[in-house]
Amino acid sequence: MLTLTLDDAKRPLRTVLFLGAHCDDIEIGCGGTLLKLISQHPDLRVHWVVFSADPIRATEAQLSAGLFLKEAAERQVAIRQFRESLFPWEGRQIKEYLETLKGISPDLIFTHYRDDLHQDHAMISHLTWNTFRNHLILEYEIPKYDGDLGVPNLYVNLDESVCRRKIRHIMECYRSQRNKHWFTEDTFLALMRMRGIESDGGGRYAEAFYCRKMVL
Repeated sequence: MLTLTLDDAKRPLRTVLFLGAHCDDIEIGCGGTLLKLISQHPDLRVHWVVFSADPIRATEAQLSAGLFLKEAAERQVAIRQFRESLFPWEGRQIKEYLETLKGISPDLIFTHYRDDLHQDHAMISHLTWNTFRNHLILEYEIPKYDGDLGVPNLYVNLDESVCRRKIRHIMECYRSQRNKHWFTEDTFLALMRMRGIESDGGGRYAEAFYCRKMVL
């Protein structure tokens, strides 16, 4: 399998933008990759945006972001209050907010999978592509009842220690979500194990993404 890197001497990876519709989406979808990127790039600037949160979940999200971004050189965390489950009807306001993020000039953007069946996730993905027209965008996946996992085409191999750290942070921070039947350690580990098998990258675990456009 062909292995690529995200930067080189001419254009190092400096700024990454993470977008999540809900408070735990970034961590679940690409938390391991985030931890790996920070460890590999000591000067990384991270912008972390959550689009909806009630007061309880906003507190949890701030705690989680603090743990995941502890070793980042620079970090900016924004937690917005768009109406959960109603993003298709709040599209104009969300689009206007995304336009304000253009000044970040990210080298890499993580957003939701385009074909995610949750309406909030799909709207964030759609508006990400609508706003950032000349950027490398990777779409992450979220396991859920809808059963919308697809066939990704880009993998990031992860050490087991990184996977365990990701899961530990999620379970420690998002106590309000523990009553959900799918919100368990084995759910998160199983998906990374399955993607590790698919990637055949020499390790047991991976996170998977959809890369719609890339120029080599």
